[in-house]
Amino acid sequence: MAGKPRILIVDDKASMRDMLAMALAAKGMEVTQAENGAKALEAAKATRFDAIVSDLKMPRLDGLGLLRALSEKGEPPPFIMITAHGSVKDAVEAMSLGASDFMEKPFELAEFEFKVERAIEEGRAAGAPPPKPSGEEALPGLIGSSPQLIEVADIVKRAARSTVPVLILGESGTGKELVARAVHELSPRKDKAFVAVHAGALAPGVLESELFGHEKGAFTGADSQRKGRFETADGGSLFLDELGEIPQTTQVKLLRVLQDKTFERVGGSQQLRTDVRLVCATNRNLREMVKDGDFREDLFYRVNVVTVTMPPLRERAGDIPRLVAHFLAKEGTSLQVPEPVMARLQAYHWPGNVRELENVIRRCIALSTGDAMRVEDLPPEMLEATRLPPGEDAPQGLVGDLERIERNSLLNALTETGWNVSRSARILGVGRTALQYKMKKYGLSKPA
Repeated sequence: MAGKPRILIVDDKASMRDMLAMALAAKGMEVTQAENGAKALEAAKATRFDAIVSDLKMPRLDGLGLLRALSEKGEPPPFIMITAHGSVKDAVEAMSLGASDFMEKPFELAEFEFKVERAIEEGRAAGAPPPKPSGEEALPGLIGSSPQLIEVADIVKRAARSTVPVLILGESGTGKELVARAVHELSPRKDKAFVAVHAGALAPGVLESELFGHEKGAFTGADSQRKGRFETADGGSLFLDELGEIPQTTQVKLLRVLQDKTFERVGGSQQLRTDVRLVCATNRNLREMVKDGDFREDLFYRVNVVTVTMPPLRERAGDIPRLVAHFLAKEGTSLQVPEPVMARLQAYHWPGNVRELENVIRRCIALSTGDAMRVEDLPPEMLEATRLPPGEDAPQGLVGDLERIERNSLLNALTETGWNVSRSARILGVGRTALQYKMKKYGLSKPA
């Protein structure tokens, strides 16, 4: 971090202010305290803070009122709202007003410290030049150095130091499990077990047994006691893929593990304890599932402590040449990739993302008759989708259309939110750094 971060803590309870201030001061931060929103506004006039942490319920001017007042004066610094248990509606309203994050009481200091550190760095990154791609990979096992992957790597490296849950969002085939493994490998738990469970592939009853284990005789075929994944991952990390596919009965038990770190085997009554770092992933919209009643709201806010959004391959076409080289090396071939082939690979929209790209490369290797990949060996859907006229080697026309569409999407979101970068990033489903990079790329700036 450049310089000593300045934090404003706003809470009407002096004991809470002092506790949070001591935690941040121990991290080398300069902390100012305010007992209500009105005092906080006065402090914000005199000092530019790197982040503001505010309680929701306060006399004179509450947290929402403070956030509104700061927003009226321009985009506020990263703002973290502290809400009471069960105040989900207030938290949602705070996020809609531009809060960068929220925390639900009671919370762990490690979670609080991480969220403040992340808010500071995201706020400073928003005003900094976009990161320059380097020759190094963003994360171990994750091929590419696009700004989107650099942002993912930044969040993962900081999140890995703590024990808070991580939620990885993104389309199928974007590399969510690779990110989960990176969280584990970069954490103090790297010498312990990394256990993966793919929830969508298991029936509800089987999933519970897989997660929590079962006692002998718990069901037909249970001939002996079996440990579940929460037991085998004790001390390490548990990766729960396809979180959105978990039935509500299992969601209740998962919530209990997150809250109390206790569970029971299927068919058993003994309470067991576990110390597991939970990393979840899904390609579904959990917020919509919460609204529809298909996913528990309390569980959503428990797993959604640190969120990593994996960019689809179509948004990082610049990484495709390196991915192609990686997959060719993986297959042990020196097959060349002519420019017309690479142009079509970079122009395609890749609904199956990196996984689809790997399969296409394997197909071209299998069909090759010489020392170079051929356009005619690409799948028919790719040749149709790119719509390049015969003899045209580069996808300038198509890429230009895609860039115009992307620029318009950014402009619409920014206009809708009054050029609030935090809210626009949430609408677009990208991070602040990635949005800032795109704004500079397309020359978008707030009208005078």
